[in-house]
Amino acid sequence: MSSDFEGYEQDFAVLTAEITSKISRVPRLPPDEKKQMVANVEKQLEEARELLEQMDLEVREIPPQSRGMYSNRMRSYKQEMGKLETDFKRSRIAYSDEVRNELLGDAGNSSENQRAHLLDNTERLERSSRRLEAGYQIAVETGKNSEKQIGQEMLENLSHDREKIQRARDRLREADANLGKSSRILTGMLRRIIQNRILLVILGIIVVIAILTAITFFVRGH
Repeated sequence: MSSDFEGYEQDFAVLTAEITSKISRVPRLPPDEKKQMVANVEKQLEEARELLEQMDLEVREIPPQSRGMYSNRMRSYKQEMGKLETDFKRSRIAYSDEVRNELLGDAGNSSENQRAHLLDNTERLERSSRRLEAGYQIAVETGKNSEKQIGQEMLENLSHDREKIQRARDRLREADANLGKSSRILTGMLRRIIQNRILLVILGIIVVIAILTAITFFVRGH
């Protein structure tokens, strides 16, 4: 079951890294491209929510004594999801026409607002880099764990198959031994049958000879 959770976890890491990268690009896109990118990000956010639901279901199936570590990871992923949604909302309004008009109408605060937006974008890009790196590490570690698990499963399967083959060989040897024993018994029975038939034939011949001899003596006596 934990392998299913780790699979969802890897998909979530890769998906959130892609979302983070796209969110950082939204404010700088032309209107048409921005609209398309926003729709794409909304779709991926929905996929991420579905992955979280699947992961949550998997955690509920874990025995209570082993659930703590996975529950902590789920809380971290949910917090990350909340930050992504907040960043997405900010990116949709950043550098919009309304914000530009407001900035241009207030010359005294223009430079400070622009500086605040720049700092916000810088912080968002740094978070994006950290998430990409974290996603890569999770993907690598999960890949290693998957390879180890696959290797272990292959060894277990080979061992199981070897046991099956060994049991089949033992059964064949036992069957061969039984066949050999049965063959010897049948051979002995046939030998005895043949011997009995020979004895019967000999006895028949002796009886016939005796009868013929008796008839001969009887005829000569008369």
